[in-house]
Amino acid sequence: MSTAIHLENITKRFPGGVLANDDIDIEVERGSVHALLGENGAGKTTLMNVLYGLYDPTAGTVHVDGEAVDFATPQDAIERGVGMIHQHFTLVDPMTVLENIALGWEPVDYGGVSVDDDAVEADIRELSARYDFDLEDDIHTPVEQLSVGQQQRVEILKTLYRGAEYFIFDEPTSVLTPQEAEQLFEVFDELTAQGKTIIFITHKLGEALTAADEITVLRDGQTVGTVAASEATKNGLARRMVGRDVLLSVDKQPADPGDVALSVSDLSVEDDQDVTAVDGVEFSIREGEIFGIAGVDGNGQSELVGAVTGLREPSAGAVEFHGQDITDHSRRDRIEMGMSFIPGERQERALLLEFDLVKNAVLGNQYADRFRDGSQLDWSAIRDHTEEIIETYDVRPPDPTATAESLSGGNQQKFVVGREFLRDPSLVVAAHPTRGVDVGSMEFIHDQILQMREQGVATLLVSASLDEVMNLSDRIGVLYDGSFVDVVDPESVTKEQLGLLMAGQQLEGQGTVQ
Repeated sequence: MSTAIHLENITKRFPGGVLANDDIDIEVERGSVHALLGENGAGKTTLMNVLYGLYDPTAGTVHVDGEAVDFATPQDAIERGVGMIHQHFTLVDPMTVLENIALGWEPVDYGGVSVDDDAVEADIRELSARYDFDLEDDIHTPVEQLSVGQQQRVEILKTLYRGAEYFIFDEPTSVLTPQEAEQLFEVFDELTAQGKTIIFITHKLGEALTAADEITVLRDGQTVGTVAASEATKNGLARRMVGRDVLLSVDKQPADPGDVALSVSDLSVEDDQDVTAVDGVEFSIREGEIFGIAGVDGNGQSELVGAVTGLREPSAGAVEFHGQDITDHSRRDRIEMGMSFIPGERQERALLLEFDLVKNAVLGNQYADRFRDGSQLDWSAIRDHTEEIIETYDVRPPDPTATAESLSGGNQQKFVVGREFLRDPSLVVAAHPTRGVDVGSMEFIHDQILQMREQGVATLLVSASLDEVMNLSDRIGVLYDGSFVDVVDPESVTKEQLGLLMAGQQLEGQGTVQ
């Protein structure tokens, strides 16, 4: 095999002296899948932004097929066959699949007067069939009506349509269910079978070992080493990433639940299209207990969480918090009563991206006495609180004046988790609490969740990671088509059985756990 991409001695230094990449040297073989593994802030995305032409390297050279290249813009990279699928998709929601794929690359007819939609459609159908994307029936569907996994395939098709030979995927599974992640890795196989080359950024040990041929580990902006995936182990990779041994399993003591903290009865909730997304759901969570919800994304999880946290009005049923009916209470009321919330969509629901971390630290708590000086906000106290979040949760860079949008996705997540955990809640609603964070931070967040459980805090946990749900939960409700198929004991159910329940199948002999 020949070398497709060679990043030779790449250094990237930002104004203010921040050294993101320090003399990195990586070679990627043609037709292979190469994982770039590292903690949040290790320099992975910065390095790929250099390859894609978003950043100029401070030093070093990018080689494509043995030729030194100097990409001034992403357009230069695209024209040389380098495409990037970002963690947060760059699709225009109201536009159709066809319109999104052709946007900016439209073939024209009649002397350049109109877009040749027939030519675009023929190309998309051919590409979709060749790579088994199964999007032929959705070409004229607005992308906002597609699942997240389908939207990602549209992004890949868009990159193929532009003639890409080399693909960069930035945290490609961070918004996917386990099933969608498996489908993505099948796409990787299809792409490499056609001679394409893939580099994908990840912090997930399992998917690097599963999907990659080779794995390069970055730590603190430097290359720790490159290993064949067939010769690597989770513990060895974790040690390289973090610089220490990492506990990859959860050490959970038996629960000692107290009184009921949250009670949900006969709850029904409609989605944004006024279609019933949650249908007659009932459950309760006791103090010192973690109730996990498993299910394929889109089966009512976000609507259920919205109704519990006060962001969505239920169409029927009731929500009680410590015995008080809060069905009609505002989000602010619930915060002041002791309910913390980690949203699954951190950029839309949890942060004001253009605001600095000091302002983001007080969101939702701006009425608390400890952050007030009479009728004014006490910015000194808020800054102290911000620094506590940054230090405790290892948010990088450790700068309270940095804007939220300047942080990597994983560091944004750590900041949100820290803010919500440090509210001193009695109930935490945690939707995908470790989405986008590295293995070291995941270990820490899991430990914090379990410590809060020991302190009597009730937790509603929603996660696309079956490992996370099974390892942390005391009981698991499996949500399918807006209703619970079953409520099971994580100690007595297997991952395979959970997968069947998530598909709506009842298990013979599996009884509901009350």
